[in-house]
Amino acid sequence: MHLAVFTIVAALTAEALAAGTVVRRQNTTGVDPLYTYPYIDVDEWRDTPLRHRYVHGGFNGTELRFSFYFPPAEQYRKRFIQPLPAVSGNEKLVFEPAALGAIISDIAPFSFESGAYIVESNQGRQDMYPGDDATITGFRGSAAAARFSRELAAKMYGPHRPYGYVFGGSGGGYKTLACIENGTEWDGAVPFIIGSPVSIPSVFTVQAHAMRVLASKFDSIVDALEPGGSGDMYAGLDIEQRQALAEVTKFGFPPEAWFRHKKIASGYTGVFSGLLDNVISADPAYFDDFWKKPGYLGADPPASLVKARVQRNITIKRIVYSKEALAMGLPVSLPGKFAGGLNEVPAAFRLDGLPAGGELMGSTLTVARGEAKGTVLYLVATVGDLALVGFGAANFRTLSKIKAEDGLILDNANYLASQTYHRHINPGPEYPVWNQYQAAGKPIYPQRKSAFDGKTSMSGTGTLQSGKFSGKVIVIEAMMDEAAYPWQADWYQSQVKKHLGARIDDQFRLWMVERCMHTSPAVGDTERPAEDTRIVTYAPVIQQALRDLIQWVEKGVAPPPSSAYRVEDGQIVVGSAQERRGVQPVVTLTVNGKARADVKVGQAVEFAGTVEVPPGAGRVVATEFDFDGAGLFPSSPKFESTGAGTHATVKTSYAFTAPGTYFPALRGFSARGNVSSPFGRAHNLGRVRVVVS
Repeated sequence: MHLAVFTIVAALTAEALAAGTVVRRQNTTGVDPLYTYPYIDVDEWRDTPLRHRYVHGGFNGTELRFSFYFPPAEQYRKRFIQPLPAVSGNEKLVFEPAALGAIISDIAPFSFESGAYIVESNQGRQDMYPGDDATITGFRGSAAAARFSRELAAKMYGPHRPYGYVFGGSGGGYKTLACIENGTEWDGAVPFIIGSPVSIPSVFTVQAHAMRVLASKFDSIVDALEPGGSGDMYAGLDIEQRQALAEVTKFGFPPEAWFRHKKIASGYTGVFSGLLDNVISADPAYFDDFWKKPGYLGADPPASLVKARVQRNITIKRIVYSKEALAMGLPVSLPGKFAGGLNEVPAAFRLDGLPAGGELMGSTLTVARGEAKGTVLYLVATVGDLALVGFGAANFRTLSKIKAEDGLILDNANYLASQTYHRHINPGPEYPVWNQYQAAGKPIYPQRKSAFDGKTSMSGTGTLQSGKFSGKVIVIEAMMDEAAYPWQADWYQSQVKKHLGARIDDQFRLWMVERCMHTSPAVGDTERPAEDTRIVTYAPVIQQALRDLIQWVEKGVAPPPSSAYRVEDGQIVVGSAQERRGVQPVVTLTVNGKARADVKVGQAVEFAGTVEVPPGAGRVVATEFDFDGAGLFPSSPKFESTGAGTHATVKTSYAFTAPGTYFPALRGFSARGNVSSPFGRAHNLGRVRVVVS
């Protein structure tokens, strides 16, 4: 590879510099002193999967690396889009599948269609951890990449200042807010599925407690909430189980999301494994107090907690590394996937002596001897005799030293203790989900001085969300978000209101998206009913938000208004399409006029559905049915629309050929502007139950 210099024309320059040469910058005013000397080590035109000019490089003396993707000049419209993944460490994700919902998988064709080049970076780190200075991954690395990209764009396309738009979700949502609140490189932002300063660790701890207590009851909870169910998710629960379900629901967990409880258990235990080290180091005394002091659950443990306790020595039969584990289709933890992309990172252990039953998830696995003695990992899932593991920043550097003969000590005391940590902190009245832990204005449980009280940054950005920014922002929130509970987007809107007051609509929107979770429906899902008959993806809404943001910033065209909703006991409640506003259509479905039908094999049933688009959000463009739960949506009967296409009705019939319980779904799509584009097609779905005998 060689270093190439940009010229003012779009053609690839023939002039080359010796490898390692630094690009000379004509103007360093306002440049972060850490990122003064950029270099380019790849500069070439590529024809696949789309024609673009690819530029890769970094900044001397730092870990920051970047990739820029410039479309041909005839496609360019003087702007860039910058996606921010949830974790740092990889600047080559644009043409990879979606990572943690933080990059929509078709960002390249969408950006080029939108006249934008793409800025991507590893956010200043070559691993997934923020390091000693979290502002680097929070916004400084991304800002340096954006600033330098403008210099290269001006040389490629001619002198100009490209407009800049940044977006990201989950951890990338934190970073998107850190960028727009602390940097001047961007004109607008689309943060989605965002957390708050009190998310970590509380959303994980309250969820983990509920999963432990309710482990045997999720099937009945899910069935009660399904169409045609009883509606009483507390039926059949004992007192402890009722209390756990009420607690997590009042804390903001959307009950409809429990259908995914198995994936939530392994997935978010994996995420929490990367964070629990921080809790232990910040408040080590808690993990002793929990088991000894009055007022803590472990000091007078219920039978379920006693039964869950596990501690024993176990033997490693074989270490399975990340690449092999992924190739095996195992549910590799977030740290296992992203810890520098190194093959030598252990993702799983084949163990001898792994106890059957018990509460193993979240257990610490401490290396008992050898070079890696004392290294701590967390058990996030079991598959047969395989234990999938995660780990935090304090331990991942020594993982490569683990040997099979070293042995492990399995102990779940800290994980069990962590599950009620949120009860012992009080971040204040602006977080009303904590009101449930008050009685007559006083705390029910002993309170601790904690770094997790919302007054210290725990988001991996080195910043606290302030709601202060000079550009324009459209926040997207998934109403079934099982990780970034939806009320947190409302909390952020309240911070923006403090800053902008009556001018909030000039710079800010919040769009709620129904039937959406933290991650999109699984591709090729073998579950029945398949996930995409239960939930939809937020990707089209993000695409529309970016399109609207461009028009808002560059031409002053205001996007559709923010969603209207209310927060009741931690839950987001919305009304009809006309009432809720935003951009997503509202879909309803009935079977034989009701939510449930009981029929015989071969007996036809009648389906009737409606699709309604909020004001200013476009028109209905498609409807499709899935009857058997496979998620293929093979039937697209013609719909009839009224009101300039904003309201549609659709009817069809179907006869089931085998007995069983089915959950047919109707999916309705809307679009605005170029309705022939594959992007920006917001959708929703309606569901019913059919019992066939």
